Amino acid sequence: MSENLDKSHVDEAGEAEAAASEQGLEGALECSDETLQKKVKSDSPSSQRVGRPHSSPARLVTVEELLETAKGVTNMALAHEIVVNGDFRINAVELAEGSLEKRVKEIVHKAFWDCLSVQLSEEPPTYDHAIKLVGEIKETLLSFLLPGHTRLRNQITEVLDLELIKQEAENGALDISKLAEFIIGMMGILCAPARDEEVKKLKGIKEIVPLFRAIFSVLDLMKVDMANFAISSIRPHLMQQSVEYERRKFQEVLEKQPNSLDFVTQWLEEATNDLLTQKYKHALPAGGGAAGSGDAPLLTPVSVQNYAYLKLLKWDHFQRPFPETVLMDQSRFQELQLQLEQLAVLGAVLLVTFSTAAPGISGHADFAEKLKMMVKTLLTDMHLPSFHLEDALASIGEKVCLEVSSCLSLCGPSPFSVAKETVLKGQIQALASPDDPIRRIMESRILTFLETYLASGHQKPLPTVPGGLGPIQKELEEVAVKFVRLVNYNKMVFCPYYDAILSKLLVRS
Repeated sequence: MSENLDKSHVDEAGEAEAAASEQGLEGALECSDETLQKKVKSDSPSSQRVGRPHSSPARLVTVEELLETAKGVTNMALAHEIVVNGDFRINAVELAEGSLEKRVKEIVHKAFWDCLSVQLSEEPPTYDHAIKLVGEIKETLLSFLLPGHTRLRNQITEVLDLELIKQEAENGALDISKLAEFIIGMMGILCAPARDEEVKKLKGIKEIVPLFRAIFSVLDLMKVDMANFAISSIRPHLMQQSVEYERRKFQEVLEKQPNSLDFVTQWLEEATNDLLTQKYKHALPAGGGAAGSGDAPLLTPVSVQNYAYLKLLKWDHFQRPFPETVLMDQSRFQELQLQLEQLAVLGAVLLVTFSTAAPGISGHADFAEKLKMMVKTLLTDMHLPSFHLEDALASIGEKVCLEVSSCLSLCGPSPFSVAKETVLKGQIQALASPDDPIRRIMESRILTFLETYLASGHQKPLPTVPGGLGPIQKELEEVAVKFVRLVNYNKMVFCPYYDAILSKLLVRS
């Protein structure tokens, strides 16, 4: 479905939790800022921009303005990611094996821990490094506490009193193992259930230096857990304000870079022209604005926007620049596009199997589901460079025929003939071509369903799927929900800009 759209249609609740959100959000942002920048750069094919239309005069900007703009875009992208992606999580940073950063880190850490080992092996032991480590651990443990954790705060402050620990060390009375035991116990109280096993393993480490190294390793994981807890806590609050926040940040970018709506204008103008010339009239469902007669369709800002979003599901991401206002979601639209392409092939295979070769077997629910899962599995890697659709469909044709033949031999009125088997294999093999009529029908009906769902305002129940899409209804509805959620959120943020552009385009038309 990557061709142009003209080929088809388109514990202390409340206070404590809030405080934890504020407490951990800054750390969450710090942990994820660099990761998100890398993700935006790597996920966005439009980072290799092609000819921008010069609708606004260029102006000189200072380095400071560029840095400020970049920071604003990064913060906006992070807020957007947290709100839109319900599965957004911060992960511990893993340096690439053999990289310079990893080697330097290993060398520095080894030198530090070797120094600690030497100090502790002296007679009498020197505890300078160990006390510094205890101080860092103390601050980390305190950072995990909620405002209502008064008793735990007092315990940590009392037991990990650095002045008292120094005095004990000077007098030869410091029991470092006892401190480590207290720290592990406190980590067990404060850690997430997923870290219980890691904390439990700490109790089995008897040597001080390996124990402290392991303690810091688990504390790093607990920091990530705390950041993710803060994100999940703040998401509902952020959702309420994110629309205004993103719009304000984009306006700041627009003021510094006036041509930041050029590709959006081009995108909406193309959608308007497509509809006005009725090039897509027969692909549009009744709700899309196309009239049944020869009259030009009556366009509204909503109908043009809906059609424009559908065009994003047919976008050539490697040749065409993506509209600026949906750029942060380009990877998501691209993923949806790939999922829909796979669904079109899957649906087409099932359609020709049930309607042409053995219509009687489609009534056997278990067999139909088994067949779908088999084909779906064989198409899993459809969009990898190493994947060859022709070869995969040849294999699918063989396996489908075997399954159909087996099913008919058990419950069918007549066996699966060699002639029918040859026809079915040929029909499945033909689906490798994007211009195959059956595949194009599936694509058109999929886009019709998405347009209808989008126009329905996300009301329940979902619109009825067009004929032939029944076997893939579940998968299609999952994609539709993701698509409409993205579109509706994007509309809420950028609708003022779209309306301003379309008011001029529709008047001219």
